Amino acid sequence: MTQLTYTVYCTWDAEASCWVATSDDVPGLATGADTLEALVERLRVVIPELLEANGLLNPAETADVPFKVVAERDERAVLAA
Repeated sequence: MTQLTYTVYCTWDAEASCWVATSDDVPGLATGADTLEALVERLRVVIPELLEANGLLNPAETADVPFKVVAERDERAVLAA
């Protein structure tokens, strides 16, 4: 049996100064954190909870939930004079 890997998109919100996570694979996922590392830690808790709440995960049958983080942050570099 092939296990589904859930894809989570994380983007930097410059206005709010935090990372924001969303996913088409995980219904209801919308969370954020100050750092990407903190966001991944939060996702480790929130993803299984949301999947179970939406009837997409049976904890008795699943020991872990694999997910892929796709992070994007727009930046600018300035050439020193």
